Amino acid sequence: MRTLEELPFDNTYQQLPQTFYSRLAPTPLSGAFLVSFNPEAAALLDLHPEEGARREFVEYLSGMRAWPGSAPVAMCYSGHQFGHYVPRLGDGRAILLGEVRNTRGEKWDLHLKGSGLTPYSRQGDGRAVLRSSLREYLCGEAMHGLGIPSSRGLCVIGSSEEVYRETIEPGAMLVRLSPSHVRFGSFEYFYYTHQFDQLKLLADHVIAEHYPALAGNDDRYAELLRQTTLRTARLIAQWQAVGFAHGVMNTDNMSILGLTLDYGPFGFLDRYDPGYVCNHSDHQGRYAFDQQPAIGLFNLSCLAQALLPLLPGAPDAAAQTARALLDLYQPALAAHYTDLMRAKLGLLEAHAEDQKLCSDLLEILATNHVDYTRFFRALARFRRDASDNPLLRDQFPDRTAFDVWAERYRRRLAGEHSRDEQRHLRMDSVNPKYILRNYLAETAIRRAQDHGDYAETERLLTLLRRPYDEQPEHEHYAAEPPDWASRIAVSCSS
Repeated sequence: MRTLEELPFDNTYQQLPQTFYSRLAPTPLSGAFLVSFNPEAAALLDLHPEEGARREFVEYLSGMRAWPGSAPVAMCYSGHQFGHYVPRLGDGRAILLGEVRNTRGEKWDLHLKGSGLTPYSRQGDGRAVLRSSLREYLCGEAMHGLGIPSSRGLCVIGSSEEVYRETIEPGAMLVRLSPSHVRFGSFEYFYYTHQFDQLKLLADHVIAEHYPALAGNDDRYAELLRQTTLRTARLIAQWQAVGFAHGVMNTDNMSILGLTLDYGPFGFLDRYDPGYVCNHSDHQGRYAFDQQPAIGLFNLSCLAQALLPLLPGAPDAAAQTARALLDLYQPALAAHYTDLMRAKLGLLEAHAEDQKLCSDLLEILATNHVDYTRFFRALARFRRDASDNPLLRDQFPDRTAFDVWAERYRRRLAGEHSRDEQRHLRMDSVNPKYILRNYLAETAIRRAQDHGDYAETERLLTLLRRPYDEQPEHEHYAAEPPDWASRIAVSCSS
C-alpha cells in the first residue's frame, strides 16, 4: 500500500493537445474538512487507508496544496441536453486532477466535483453542495454493491463556504474515481466543430487505454462504437432490472465505457411505476424510467453521428455501418434484460412464455402500486406447494389478480422441477434487500447539514456495500418508505 506522495500518476489524457481541456488548479475550499473517506475506493489506488486521516489528504484534494505528479485540467465537451444540442459544456465545476495507475495495471481518474470556476462554468459558481455530493457518493457505492458499473466516491470534503442553490447550502466537494471521464459529448464536441483530427486522437486515446487489442486495426473505430453500444445496452438493462432511474441522461452524462456516471436527480423505484420521473426539472418526462432504453439508443445515435468521419468508406457506407452497429442495441438490451428478470424470478430454463410472465407481473405491480424491491425480495419465499402465499398476496389490493399470476408462476416452476430452498438462495443473490431509497439519502443529508452528524452516511455505506445480505441489525432500512418520502423532490441541482 502507498502513501499519498507515492501514488504513481500516469496522466495520459493530459498528454493530448490543449483543445481537449483547459489547464488550471482547483480553487481551494474555505475551512475544508473530511466528511467521509471510502477505504474500498482508496484500495483501487493502492492507497493505504490510514492516509485518509492525514491533514495532507484534505489539502491535496481540496486544492490547498498541489499534489506531486498531478496535472489538473477541466475537460472540454459538448452534448445533447434534454434532446437539444449544446455546443460547449465541459467541466463547469469539476477538474480531472490526475490519473493514477495501480499495481494491477488499472488506471483511475481522480476527479474533483465542486472544485471551483473553470472556463466552462458559464453562469455557474463552480461549486457543489453537501447535499448533492453525499447523494452521488452514496449512490456510486450502492450501484457498485449491486454489481452495476459505476464511478466510485473516494471521499466527500465539507467546508465553511456557503453556496446558493434554491437556498443557501454548505459547499462541499466530491472526489470520485472512474477508469475514464470521456463522454459521448466529448466526441460530439470535435465532430460539430469539424476538428476531425482531434476526433481521431480522442478515439485512439480511448482505444489505447481501454481496448489496446484494437490499436492499429482498420476497423477499430467501428469496433469502438460496437463495444460502446453493447456496454450501454447491458448497463441500461441492469438499471431497468434493479429499478434505477438516472434522471438526466444527456449525452454529456453518458460514459464511453458504459458505466453509470454523473449522478444528479436519480431515484430508485419505491412503488413500481413505469412512468416514474425522478427529476423534478424534467417537466416533459423525457427521462422517465420506462424511457431510458429508448434514450440510450438516441444517445448512441448521437455518438454514432460524431464517429462517422472515422468509419471506413464513403459517407453512405459509413452511415450504413453505423446503422448496422446501432441495430445491435435493442436485441442486446432485450436479451440481457430478459436474462436478468428470469433470474429475479428464480427461473433456470429459458422458455418462450417468460417475457409475458414477467410483463404481466410488472403490470399488476403497477396497477396495485406494489413496492418493486420488497416484492421481488419476498418472491424468493414463494412456496410451490402452498395454496396461497400471504406474504406476497397481501401486498396487492387486488389479490385475485396476484392469485391468477401466481398460479401461472407455480406451473412454470413445476415445469423445471424448481426446488424452493435452492431457488430462495438464488433469488436472494440477485434481488437486493436494500437500495438507496431517496428518503434514506435524505435522512443522511439532513443529519449532515443540520447537525454535522455524518454517522448515518457511514451506516448507509456499510449497508449498501452488501445489498443482497439479510443484515438483521439493519432490517428497518428495508421497510416500506414513510409517507413523507413521496414528497421528496430532486432536481438537476441535486
